[in-house]
Amino acid sequence: MRPLIGLSTYREQARWGVWDQPADLLPTRYADSIQRAGGVPVLLPPIEPAAATYAVGRLDGLVIAGGADVDPGRYGADPHPLTVSWRTDRDAWELALLEAAEARELPVLGICRGMQVMAVHSGGTLDQHLPDSVGHQTHSPSGPEFGDVDIETVAGTRLRMLLGDRSSVGCHHHQSVREHPGFVVAARAEDGTVEAIEAPGERFRVAVQWHPETRADAGLFAGLVAAATSYAA
Repeated sequence: MRPLIGLSTYREQARWGVWDQPADLLPTRYADSIQRAGGVPVLLPPIEPAAATYAVGRLDGLVIAGGADVDPGRYGADPHPLTVSWRTDRDAWELALLEAAEARELPVLGICRGMQVMAVHSGGTLDQHLPDSVGHQTHSPSGPEFGDVDIETVAGTRLRMLLGDRSSVGCHHHQSVREHPGFVVAARAEDGTVEAIEAPGERFRVAVQWHPETRADAGLFAGLVAAATSYAA
């Protein structure tokens, strides 16, 4: 049996062929990674939050994907000058997806923005501009390039079982998670930045700040799909 994995998407102005109009989209590498791991990817565009319960009820696993900054108002903060272009529709949709996933104990993987949304959903907060804290731009180089970041996983975590002790990952985040109630730190960068969190217990709830879909980082997707397969059974 191949589990059905939902992936949250962007809603952006896009151009293809003769068209230039709003579109629901996601980089292909997300779906490819799920398919290679044995799952069936399904895209979940940001619609009315009330529909989240129905969507999640058909799924075996959920990925909250990367994207724009989370609205600081969601965690009671004023915007940093460099916190821009948040998407209120996507915030509301993904928080509703997580709420529905919680009710059904669905396996969840958060990627980059997804980790931040998961932290905010749990009542946590974010550091809105990481270079203010670490003094460098390695986690979020300018343009479309990913920063090379070395991370160390925490002993005893699910993440260490999936990835081993250390890894070099591709990052593109100028924000980071500060508080994460209900989660433990699962990996840090050499500068101390929290690069992954996970929830204790049997249920798969793992989130990473990097983009595993951009590299040969099959462990995370294999872990999610294995958990989703068990959930479906």
